[in-house]
Amino acid sequence: MHGGALAGWLLMALCAVSGAYCLLRTRTGTPQERRTARGEALMGFGMAAMAVPAAVLTPPEGAWAVYGVVFGAAALRALWSARHGSHHLHHLVGSLAMVYMAVTMAPGAAGAGGHAGHGAAAGGAGGVPLLTGVLLVYYALYVLRSAGHLIPAGTGVASFAGGRPEGVVRGGRGGVVGSATGVGTELTMACRLTMGIAMFAMLLTL
Repeated sequence: MHGGALAGWLLMALCAVSGAYCLLRTRTGTPQERRTARGEALMGFGMAAMAVPAAVLTPPEGAWAVYGVVFGAAALRALWSARHGSHHLHHLVGSLAMVYMAVTMAPGAAGAGGHAGHGAAAGGAGGVPLLTGVLLVYYALYVLRSAGHLIPAGTGVASFAGGRPEGVVRGGRGGVVGSATGVGTELTMACRLTMGIAMFAMLLTL
């Protein structure tokens, strides 16, 4: 990507770690939570693969078709699941964004010279500027909102970003919950924040 190999390695590591944590989450929770975790794990590993620097691995031409099919199927599944909860709409947007990047950066695509982690657009910007801009705005707002849930209560940034006033999970004897459940919730939110930042960074390379 434009930031060089170091930025690509950093994105790859962050997305891979996030995907691995989401994969661990598929072993616990309700069926709905496990399905959500599987979708997030797929997204994390998919972005990690996209972020591998070109000096290390140049994907075969058919890889872009595979990306398109896999995340196209994920988008259809998220659309179907959205009937039962609006939170699936974020997964739908993420899957469609992955399809968009795969199509834009595939060999032969107009204006594209590589993908987000493999040199991206040496010959100029690719994709549809308006659509790319809309996705950038969406992920910028998503990152701000997610960060607001992690920032301690009482700060102006947390209020601006839409964080809940209490800022912490409370329960049991009136104190702050220090249980594994509370920590796990914060880790899940941190992983989603990380993937949102990574998606924003990848879209910037188009």
